[in-house]
Formats: sequence, structure tokens, C-alpha cells
Amino acid sequence: MEMPVQSTALRSGACTLNPAPRASVADVDADAVVQALHLAAAIFDDSGRLLSHNAAFASDFTPPPELTRRAFESRFQPFADVDLPHEAGTDEVYCPSTGRSYSLAWSNLGHGLRLLTALDLSDRVEWVRRHRALQDQLLFTSRAMSVGEMATTLAHELNQPLATIINYLGAGQRLIEKLPGLPPRLNEALDMARSQAEHAAAVIARVREFVRTREPRRDIHHVGEFASHVVQLLQLEAQKHRVLLRVEIADSLPEVRVDRVMIEQVLANLVKNGIEAMRTTPPDERIVRVGARLNADGRVQIRVSDRGCGLADTTVQQLFAPFFTTKSNGMGVGLAICRSIVEFHEGNLYFEDNPEGGASFVFTLPAASQEAEQP
Repeated sequence: MEMPVQSTALRSGACTLNPAPRASVADVDADAVVQALHLAAAIFDDSGRLLSHNAAFASDFTPPPELTRRAFESRFQPFADVDLPHEAGTDEVYCPSTGRSYSLAWSNLGHGLRLLTALDLSDRVEWVRRHRALQDQLLFTSRAMSVGEMATTLAHELNQPLATIINYLGAGQRLIEKLPGLPPRLNEALDMARSQAEHAAAVIARVREFVRTREPRRDIHHVGEFASHVVQLLQLEAQKHRVLLRVEIADSLPEVRVDRVMIEQVLANLVKNGIEAMRTTPPDERIVRVGARLNADGRVQIRVSDRGCGLADTTVQQLFAPFFTTKSNGMGVGLAICRSIVEFHEGNLYFEDNPEGGASFVFTLPAASQEAEQP
């Protein structure tokens, strides 16, 4: 395309917005063409200097008098999370200074002149992001419903065999009592097995009730009671991994009004995570501490600390996201469910680095006295 430059004006003998028969094409000032465009447009020379631009370009980018192409392009960065279909020869970019997204297109006008057009894509990008968020939410809802259905089915199917196991263990204990000379630890082992089975049956019963009514059954308990119970239940697993479990809870701590089975499940999950996090920790340092105190807000703060490998910053950001897991065989629902249970009890669950090394998971519960004071 021939475009002789005459004086300071840019002229073109074949530049037009709409195709027309050659006989009707008139000489048009290229600067006037730029001004007539509704989208932001500018003309640069072959050395990269800005020669002309329209009002839309000035409004969007506020160009300084000596703007160069390199300086202009340095204002943009590629999209980090959106992949838009685009035509060849265009670049979809984001401008931090304006907070807008654009499609930049360069056209060669001849004689070392290049035309830039910048199409604002912000509304389109926002629509794509909202659409993707809705798709993710739909996927999460679908998976959450599937998990709920599986939990209901498992609760129904496991309830009967667990009841049978408890009955067999009870019968076995009664037979042992009638047989003299048997090791006393045999009866102790059966008693612990029955306790575990009864706990599992209680958990399943509460899962079924939780799914059906969404209302926990709360009673007043001391934190030390269910913490000691959880530690006792996990003692065999801790011994298997050569982990020492310690409960450090003062008797003077205020009581809490909670659904004991549900809070025990939270505590058990956090303790098990602590045990599994110390696979590479030297055996003499494998300690999981369960402590509790009254915080500045008058709430009971329960802390589970381990001496494991800790968590990376990128992992912490997604720690409580449903279906996110760092375990090769994990489902990624444990911590998400724990957080839901704690929040259901008007508490908070969060993560902190352990000063001694490793990780600490902390959750708060309102003291029973606090609930009594509320109107």
C-alpha cells in the first residue's frame, strides 16, 4: 500500500474503512481515519515514535508526548488465567495501569508506518471468568452431592455389620470371663476393639443424623474428656508409627457445648494428619501434642501440633479447599469437612507454623458460659 508522507500530514491513496470500487476511492488523511475509529487507535513510525492517536487512545492510555512503541508495549502483561480464542496477528493482554484487558492488533500501512488498534476486552474477559467460576461451582456441587450420597449409602451399609461386630465382641468377652488362665491383656484387647467399634457406630449414626437434619446434638463436655478419648482410640496407630501422643489440657478450662462425636472426629482427623506428617521425622522427635487454653476472646482454643515436614505457602492457600489433598491416596475432604463441623459449632479452624518445626492446626469453640450469656 503506497502512502507518501506530505509535510507533517499523513496521507494515503488507498486507506479506507469500507471496501469500495477503485473509481470512488479518494485521498484520505490517515490521521483523520485514526480519529474516525471508535476504538483506541494510534500510528507509530518505523523507529517506534508515536505520530498520531485518537481520543479513545488518549482516554485509555494517557500517552506522554514522547511515547515509544517499546514503552507502550511494556505496560501490558499476558493473561494469567483466561485463554480467549483470538485472530492471528492479535495479542490478548492485560494493562495493570488501567485495570483493563485489550486485544492489540498491528497493521502495516507502508512507508514505515504502523497502525495500532486496541479493542477493550474487559467485559468479555470478566464474562469468561464468571462462566468458569460457575462451571467450577457446578462441578464442586456435583462432587459434593456424590460424596453426600456415598456417605449416606456407607452409613446404611456399615451400620448392620458394626452392630454384629459389637455383639460378637461382647459375647467373646463373656466367654473369656468364664475361662480361667487366659492372659488379662486378651480381655483388654477385646475391650478396646469393642470401644473402637462402638465409636465407629456412633460416628455413622451421627453422619446419618447430620445428613438428615443438619442439626447437631450438643451437650456440655470438658475438652480434656474427648481429647483423651481420641488419643486412646489412636494409640495403636501412633505406636505403629512410633509417635508419642500427649494431651496437655488443664482441668480448670471452661466446658464447651458441642456434639461430642462430631468434634471427636475433627480432633481425630487432625491427630491422624499429624501422625502421618512425621514419616520422615527422627523417631525421638515424633510427638503430637493436643493442648487447649482460653484465648483473648474467651473462647476455648484447641491446638494439635506435630513435628513433621510442615506445609509450603502454596499448599496453605488451598489447605481447606474441598478435594484438595497432598496425600497420594487422599480424597481431599477431611479438612474441608472438619472446617464445616467447627464452623457449625460457631468456631474457626486455621493453620499455623509450629515454632518447634512442623505444623499446628487450631480450632476454637465458644465456652458454654459464653453461650449462656448470649441473649
